[in-house]
Amino acid sequence: MNHTEHATTNFLDRLLEPFGECLTPEVAEKLVNLRADSVVQARLEELADKSTEGELSEDERAEYESYVHAIDVLAVLQARARRLLQARAVG
Repeated sequence: MNHTEHATTNFLDRLLEPFGECLTPEVAEKLVNLRADSVVQARLEELADKSTEGELSEDERAEYESYVHAIDVLAVLQARARRLLQARAVG
């Protein structure tokens, strides 16, 4: 993870902290298990491949970046949910 990615993750973590404090164990479990459906996953893979090849149009780049940002937010929320579930299991 480079410096910019680390700073973004820290910012998201702090921004989403109040949300994480509202999680119930049931919601946390669902959040941890949340995955993109096959249609979204296929589109994301298509855009990732085109990005790697330098073949994204401007609209596709914006679409791909929106997916990446959404995934970043989801990853932070899932990390908070995992911590809540682990704390419950230990405590």
